[in-house]
Amino acid sequence: MSIAMNLKTLLAAALLATAAPAFAAGDAEAGKKKSEPCKACHGENGLSATGDFPILAGQHKDYLIHVLGHYKNGKRKNPIMTGQVANLSTRDIQDLAAYYSGLKGLDVKY
Repeated sequence: MSIAMNLKTLLAAALLATAAPAFAAGDAEAGKKKSEPCKACHGENGLSATGDFPILAGQHKDYLIHVLGHYKNGKRKNPIMTGQVANLSTRDIQDLAAYYSGLKGLDVKY
């Protein structure tokens, strides 16, 4: 294999390696727009006013993706959340997770 071919292959691999995490990261701005239905229970900025609904602001992105995926595939059971996530795509979930993980959560004093 020629040096030029090796460089092209290496460049293509590098582009793929950097593009995949960027896509998986989600788009917080898109997530903000998609969060409108969530506000009814989880509050305007992901800070639920009652203990009945979890605070989403400041949660870890991977955790949010994991939990929303479990509601979607039925591993977690909740009639409200099952309905809410039914039509979410993987990208929608990533965007929502990027948005909520970027918000300031509650300050905890130790």
